Amino acid sequence: MSRRLPALLVFVLALAPSLAAAQSQRWTPPRTPDGQPDLQGFWTNNTYTPLERPKNVTQEFFTKEQAADVVRRAAAEESAQTEPGTVADVHYDFTQFGLDRNQSPAASTLRTSLVVDPADGRLPPLSAEGQRRAAARAEALKGVGRWDSVQTNELDDRCMIFAGAGPPMLPQTYNSNYQIVQAPGYVMILFEMAHDFRVVPLDGRPHVPPEIRQWIGDSRGRWDGDTLVVETTNFNGRNPLRGSSEHMRVVERFTRVNADTIRYQFTIDDQATWTRPWSAELLMRKTIGPLFEHACHEGNYGLYNTLVGARLEDKKAAEAAAARGAK
Repeated sequence: MSRRLPALLVFVLALAPSLAAAQSQRWTPPRTPDGQPDLQGFWTNNTYTPLERPKNVTQEFFTKEQAADVVRRAAAEESAQTEPGTVADVHYDFTQFGLDRNQSPAASTLRTSLVVDPADGRLPPLSAEGQRRAAARAEALKGVGRWDSVQTNELDDRCMIFAGAGPPMLPQTYNSNYQIVQAPGYVMILFEMAHDFRVVPLDGRPHVPPEIRQWIGDSRGRWDGDTLVVETTNFNGRNPLRGSSEHMRVVERFTRVNADTIRYQFTIDDQATWTRPWSAELLMRKTIGPLFEHACHEGNYGLYNTLVGARLEDKKAAEAAAARGAK
């Protein structure tokens, strides 16, 4: 177990009651010079809470003892040793690297899932169209290996875009940190990993025309009392969330509930993928800045080297097969 884990356990178990107490009192967020609720600063959404509730869990909230066990098991998995010289041994040690969940504030409300609607904590069933697209993707990948080419790798392996950039902004295994900057009429959200950012206008302008599609969509914001509401449409469908389509609509809500915490909620509406909308909720905890450059793999040589290694493995396998056939 990581030496940092006991402190994390104390933090996880203490956070939920302290947050509830803070929310039960009327708290007024600070204001920017132009009167907006001040969301600025550096924040992390690190958490051990999964997006979907595990199938063997029925309750909405863990007990403190159960939560402690979840953290222990997750930390043990992250620090588990692998056999040297194997492909599985090529991995990050997340207990020692990258501002991981053992090193930075890992927020928890004892929820068993980030999904809060549907009530079972799981994503809705796929719609008929969503099932067709999923089947088509599975068919296209038959006989294709992950290391066959650049295109068979995920976008994050290619250092193009990471899911944490959102929307929705889902927790990542590491570097799950954000900077929020506000200016009159705008909010900027910068994600550490691959430094993707959104500049969200607050002036009521319409979305860009439907024929303009973007990797992280087109965001427009407004204030609902002290809550920042951001609606994003116009996705290009090439960076799907759990199979989502270009028709996905995301509504996010940012509410600062105390000096160190933002409650982050989002709702996904994509009838081309799911049979009904679904919603999730998590916490963003204040962390220490600044955000440093995330170079991914500098010079973009990491994936190239990986593919070179894969071709060498292919060559070895072919030579071994030929040698066996010659006997």
